[in-house]
Amino acid sequence: MAQLFSLDSVALVQSDASIIQTVQKAFASRRRPPHFGNYKHCEECAEYDEILRSRDIDSLRIEDVGTAGSDPICYVTPEGFAYYLPGLVRLALAEPVERYGWYGSELVSHLCSDGRRNERVLACSVEQRRAIVAFLRHLVETRSRLADSYHCSDELFHAIDYWSDESDAV
Repeated sequence: MAQLFSLDSVALVQSDASIIQTVQKAFASRRRPPHFGNYKHCEECAEYDEILRSRDIDSLRIEDVGTAGSDPICYVTPEGFAYYLPGLVRLALAEPVERYGWYGSELVSHLCSDGRRNERVLACSVEQRRAIVAFLRHLVETRSRLADSYHCSDELFHAIDYWSDESDAV
């Protein structure tokens, strides 16, 4: 896949850094879980758990999560998802990588998984939800062309709606 979007604007990169910092601050209290899913379920789940246990929010790479057909984030617990959100946001704000494409579309899909008031949303505090909404709005403002080209614009707006709901927050 050809690179569709370039982050060549200094203002955009500074804005990206600000969003990453906002998300990191909101999720700083999240502790790393001992396991990220049901690692005893099958070999694939054990492999995914091992990949995630070998990384942290700073060392997580697109190669670890960027393939929709074998993405360990699909199987991660809500606690593990919340722990990794700062790293996933960082990957979503990076330029698309030829082999993997734009991670933002995959993350938007994860943020919408199971619709409104899903386990991932409910596992987050109001401050954490607001940080994710700020990130999603930033995507609308800075990556709308990418969202359109990856056919996830509607899902992006659904994610904003889902994560904006502050009822039942932890």
